[in-house]
Amino acid sequence: MSAHPSEVLVAYVTVPSREFAESIGTSLVESGDAACVNVLPQVTSFFKWQGKFERYQEYVMILKTTREAYARMQSRILDLHPSDNPCILALPVADGSPAFLDWVEQATQVRNG
Repeated sequence: MSAHPSEVLVAYVTVPSREFAESIGTSLVESGDAACVNVLPQVTSFFKWQGKFERYQEYVMILKTTREAYARMQSRILDLHPSDNPCILALPVADGSPAFLDWVEQATQVRNG
């Protein structure tokens, strides 16, 4: 079954430490909820939360998954993430290498048994 570009998603997630990024990422790949997870070096995030200006050092996770696997992935992230309201965004993929898109779809399929 060939992945259509609109079926593949890239998710953007921030976490407070590299350890959380690696733990969550490992869990998602092992479970098949994400085909691949990239952890980017520490970044500085600025935002207002509950009326207060915040500045945090965070790590960025970029995850490749499918629309079908996204709900499972998001649920697992919410279970594992230390924040009450984590940044979890899903972006549709407009196009990409057909072989890579097929691999993402195959890596995230639910297998019985």
